[in-house]
Amino acid sequence: MLNLLIVIILSYLVGSIPTAIIVSKLAKGIDIRDHGSGNMGGSNVFRVMGWKYGLLVILFDALKGAVAVIFIARLYWDNIPFNNITPFDDFTLIQIIAGISAVAGHIWTAFAGFRGGKGIATALGFLFTIITIDILFALAIFIVVVSISRYISLGSISAVVSIPFIMIIRENIFGVDITGYHTLLPFSIVLALLVIYTHRSNLNRLFKGKENRISFLKKDKK
Repeated sequence: MLNLLIVIILSYLVGSIPTAIIVSKLAKGIDIRDHGSGNMGGSNVFRVMGWKYGLLVILFDALKGAVAVIFIARLYWDNIPFNNITPFDDFTLIQIIAGISAVAGHIWTAFAGFRGGKGIATALGFLFTIITIDILFALAIFIVVVSISRYISLGSISAVVSIPFIMIIRENIFGVDITGYHTLLPFSIVLALLVIYTHRSNLNRLFKGKENRISFLKKDKK
C-alpha cells in the first residue's frame, strides 16, 4: 500500500507543477493569475500571451499526465492491495491511477494554494497513452471548434465531451475492440462532467456572450 501511495503522491506533485506560472514569469515577467481570467491554464496563457506561449503551456501540461503514466507508474513493483475487477492488467490500472492523480494535481496544485488549471491538457496527455486514436479524434474536434468559434473554452469542452461518444461510435458502430471499453467509458463520462464543472464560469460567459475570443491575426483586435 505504501508503494501505491508513493506513486499517487509523486504523480500528484508532477501534475501540480504550475507550468503557466513558470512560463508567464520567465517569458514576460508576469504572474498569469493576475491577468485575463486569472486561471493558470493554457487557455488563459493563449489569450493573454499569444498562441505560441499558450501552446507551449498546453503541451507541457499534457506532458505531465503522460509522465505520470509512462514513468512514475513504473515505480510500482508490488501487487495491487485490492481486488482488480477491471479488464485491465494490474500495471495499466496503476497507470490510470497515476494519471488521475496528475490531473488532480493540476486542478488543485500544491504549489499555488491548491488552485490550478482545469485539467483538460493533463487529462488528455494521460489518456493519449491509453486510448490514442480516440484522443486524436477529440483533438481534431478541438481544432475545428476553436478555428470556427475562436473560443478555447468551447473547444476544450467539446473535445472532452466528445471522447465518450467517440468511444461508443468506434466500439458499437464500427466494431473496434477498445481494450477496457466498459471501464474507460464510465471514466470518460465522469471526466467530461468534471470538465463541465471546472468550466462552469466559462459556460456562463459563453451563454451571456462575454467569453473572450482568441485572435489568430495581430490586426484582429476583438
